[in-house]
Amino acid sequence: MRFGSEVWLGMFAPLVVVSVTWMLTERVYKANPERLTSVMISAFAGKLVFFGAYVGLVIGVLGVQPVPFALSFAGYFIVLHTIEALWLKRLFVS
Repeated sequence: MRFGSEVWLGMFAPLVVVSVTWMLTERVYKANPERLTSVMISAFAGKLVFFGAYVGLVIGVLGVQPVPFALSFAGYFIVLHTIEALWLKRLFVS
């Protein structure tokens, strides 16, 4: 069995979202740190909607095998968001 597309699709969304969130967070923090909390709350709400739609699209419409996709998605999601948290810590300390 080959799970190439499931693994790539599981990696794609978390990678894009973390990259965009990091760029947005850094830009807002440098311009106006007081606005960061409200931007991060809005980004969180957007992530909830996006990830729900993405998982529904990938599993429901594209019909990938759900177990390898879910494992890939969960793994990349956890690792990339942990890295993002460490970047945020570094940004706030500097």
